[in-house]
Amino acid sequence: MTSEVLRTYGTHDLGELRVFAGGFINFGYWAGVALDGDLTVEQRVASQEALYDVALDALAITDRDRVLEVGSGKGLGARRVLRRDPRALVGVDLVPEQVERARRATPDDRVDFRVGSASALPFPAASFDRLLSVEAAQHFPDLTAFARECARVLAPGGRLVVTTFFATRDDAGPELAELLETFASGLDRAHAVDRFTADLATAGLVDVRADSIGEHVWPGLYRWLEVIGSQSALDLDWPAATRRGLLDYYLVTARQPAGSEA
Repeated sequence: MTSEVLRTYGTHDLGELRVFAGGFINFGYWAGVALDGDLTVEQRVASQEALYDVALDALAITDRDRVLEVGSGKGLGARRVLRRDPRALVGVDLVPEQVERARRATPDDRVDFRVGSASALPFPAASFDRLLSVEAAQHFPDLTAFARECARVLAPGGRLVVTTFFATRDDAGPELAELLETFASGLDRAHAVDRFTADLATAGLVDVRADSIGEHVWPGLYRWLEVIGSQSALDLDWPAATRRGLLDYYLVTARQPAGSEA
């Protein structure tokens, strides 16, 4: 439910939880990190930065690009985007409190944070050359509408990258709700990855693909949870969900056809 997202992110600053040390609020990308010893907070923060960098490498931002981040959260990811020197950057988030946190955390004239819904982005058509969403789409109630909005706001030749955890099949929702409170409450949605890629293609985007990056996400996350001894509803039984093959972590990419291809 949208109300659960507003309550969770509005009432609480999840970035202050140890599981999300550093404030990015993502599971991290742990490639190259030795997981057989104790992990440090610095390594946890680096894993979250690395997840952004993997997405940004796929996005291939240039200094001519207008970039939109959907689900910009506390705004720390925007700092990673700004390192790529885009022409303009806008972050949009459904939760007003998160937008205010982002404005305080990243007071940079090159970025504009706004309140808005992924299902009805508050921008004219063809406003952006690059669109990014990092570990936010699992909260969106309507990925079909999100896919249409992505296609609408991307200019010809524009690129899209969405990375988060998706269900591996359409009927995974009930099992995920039994295992994980975040799915039972409606905070997370059991969106099937194949359905989302089909929605992007139906919306008119091309070169749509979903690549699993779970091998670089789950082991590091689970090791971090062991290190900190976390027992919150955010992490209980995630290992069971992945062992059963109910969900995985994906990097989804697509592009808007150039004018001659449309």
